[in-house]
Amino acid sequence: MHTLTRTTVVTADPDAVWQIIGKFGGLADWHPLLPPSVIEDGADPETPGAVQAFSVNGQVVIREQLLEKDDSRRMFRYTIHESVVPVSDYVSMLSVHPHEAGAEIRWAATYEAADEHVPEIEKHFGDNIYTTGLDALKERFALPAPVLSGVSCAKPEAKGCDGDGDGAVKDVRPLVEARVSICRRRG
Repeated sequence: MHTLTRTTVVTADPDAVWQIIGKFGGLADWHPLLPPSVIEDGADPETPGAVQAFSVNGQVVIREQLLEKDDSRRMFRYTIHESVVPVSDYVSMLSVHPHEAGAEIRWAATYEAADEHVPEIEKHFGDNIYTTGLDALKERFALPAPVLSGVSCAKPEAKGCDGDGDGAVKDVRPLVEARVSICRRRG
């Protein structure tokens, strides 16, 4: 049995994150690489037993079945029925947990595969699917940089400046941190 886990922390309330990612039939709503899925046989996509199929160019590339969904625990588990990837007994769980910075999103799986296929599976599911999706969520829930009017860069090469010499500020946070540091030293 092999395991695969990817996590990220976002600056958002766990319930707000779950509202976005907690729909088994809605992965493509937030994941930039996944095509929309079709729930087979008119099943309720939020009821265990529902099967979703992902197709590329009219060809089904993966079929997943919902095993468990618990909104109070902010998690769902699913298994892969069919896949072009050489994997079996694949069970994955997507979950959201409280974290001191907001919410931790975990996407983990256990599976069977020949040892020579593990690097391919790690790359396909771990890096291409899990990490890409988690990175998209991290970007979606990122706090915007503060905007201060009248702030410009005296030195275009300084942290936070856009570097093209026009004095524009790309990210004011390093400039504010530097100013606070100077004020503390003077203080």
